[in-house]
Amino acid sequence: MLSALFGKGQKELKILYVLITLTLAAILLYPLGCVLFQSILTRDGSLGFANYFSLLSQGTFWTALGNSFTVSGISAAIATVMAFFCAYGLHFSRIRPGLKKIIQIIVLLPLFLPSITYGFAVIYSFGRLGLVSQLIAPPPFSIYGFWGLLIADVIYTLPPAFLILYNAFFYVDRNFITVSKLMGDSPSQTFYITAVRPVVGSLMSAFILSFFLSFTDFGIPVSIAGEYEVIATQLYTTMMGAIPNFGEGAVIAMAMLVPSVASVLMLRWVDRFNFRYNKISKAEVAVNPLRDALYLVYYLLISLALLSVFLVMFVVPFVKQWPYQPFFTLDVITRIIGDSSIWQVYEHSVAVALVSAAVGTIFCYAAALVKARSTLPAWCQTTMDSFAMITNTVPGMVLGIGFLFAMSGTPLANTFTILVLANLVHFFTTPYMMATSALSKMNAGWETTGALMGDTWIKTVSRVIVPNSLPTLLQMFQYFFVSAMVTISAVVFLTGARTMLLTTKIKELQYFEKFEEIFVLSLLVFLTNVAAKLIFDALSHYAQNNNGQGLLTKLNNFLQSFTARKASQSI
Repeated sequence: MLSALFGKGQKELKILYVLITLTLAAILLYPLGCVLFQSILTRDGSLGFANYFSLLSQGTFWTALGNSFTVSGISAAIATVMAFFCAYGLHFSRIRPGLKKIIQIIVLLPLFLPSITYGFAVIYSFGRLGLVSQLIAPPPFSIYGFWGLLIADVIYTLPPAFLILYNAFFYVDRNFITVSKLMGDSPSQTFYITAVRPVVGSLMSAFILSFFLSFTDFGIPVSIAGEYEVIATQLYTTMMGAIPNFGEGAVIAMAMLVPSVASVLMLRWVDRFNFRYNKISKAEVAVNPLRDALYLVYYLLISLALLSVFLVMFVVPFVKQWPYQPFFTLDVITRIIGDSSIWQVYEHSVAVALVSAAVGTIFCYAAALVKARSTLPAWCQTTMDSFAMITNTVPGMVLGIGFLFAMSGTPLANTFTILVLANLVHFFTTPYMMATSALSKMNAGWETTGALMGDTWIKTVSRVIVPNSLPTLLQMFQYFFVSAMVTISAVVFLTGARTMLLTTKIKELQYFEKFEEIFVLSLLVFLTNVAAKLIFDALSHYAQNNNGQGLLTKLNNFLQSFTARKASQSI
């Protein structure tokens, strides 16, 4: 049957293709279909557009939608401009390499924290009794609502925008600066020709991605939006309020898909604006003390702004009562970490993140093998790319609602398995693209050589392909782990008392105004993610500089000895 459908040969890849397609159809297309069906299911059980007419006639919906577009657009524009100058300065200044590394770490710091923490950190930093307000002065506006959302969204979207532009500047030819000056161009013309024009596509991509992330995020609005209603909080209130309205909630979810789909289509469209050089020169940056001094001041301001927001996490748990009794004590943090329920939730989060990373890495790698290492028909490879585009389009909250509708009443409901599956779908795109990029650059004849030597396809993959792509596999695992530790949008509808995670526990603690506990849990997430990054970066570096097969052997020996110790302890 497989041969009739795909032609002869590559049996293993055909099986992988079928399994991946069926799995993604079951955990992606079916939940989305459930959302669509629920949106047209009326109260009397018939099908129609009553839910759409009801919601679209409400002024609150249009207000929330307009607020989301406003704050997301402004924050995306600010984050993109800030990220541009951050990235440009790191590439086109003579600041010391060690200092540049520190700047990168500070700019990327928010990636290791759940977005819901940003709102609380902004409140405790810039609120009326906040840390920064006490040390300097309170801001001339209320931190709740638009301004708080704006500040937190800029912090949230700055790291991904920076990564896009920082990588783009690697492919900008510095010799064009010299050529532009020799042609007599003014400084502003030189800057536009050599800095802005080559990365205009990446600038647009950074803006679109930042807008998409801000528009679909739930963690920040739920912590700091106050009465400033946005689409994400309206969706949560409609679905989880005192009187849930699943029909209108499904309509809001469908409405959130529209800008998400538009964002992905626009990202594909802006790729044509990317500037490509025939040859890239890494000429030495010209000496300019004034330029370097200005960038140092710029980086200092950004570093102070970011650190001042998150510094409060390292202060509040270590004082008696902030801000009324700001005396150092370990009583608060000792009391919190002494609570066994906190560690149970922490174990849940780490376990779900580890399993999500393991399953997700294997699954995405298998999909990438179908795309990059097979001779299956073009439509098979296109299917993998199509799934990647769809998963990149669906906001986490919409995916969570889809799982809620699809899995309710099944054995998967309120289990850790459903959380792992949600993470697998939610974070599929980036690891899949990472694996596809790595596998497509490898020698295309390795599988043929293995077959001529009598090896099976599985042996060739395990002995040759996997060891050579081990650094990428480790980075994929790291991405899944960190993302699963910080996510809230995709799991807020799926966790219960038995399956509580750190991020959803933070959401629960908000109702009881237990901000000390919130910051301790945020620190646990942060420290865990930093440790994971250090470990996997070290493993990846080792794999790049040594034989990947050797590292696999060492990891296998470690796992075997660890399992043996556990078995002997249980006996």
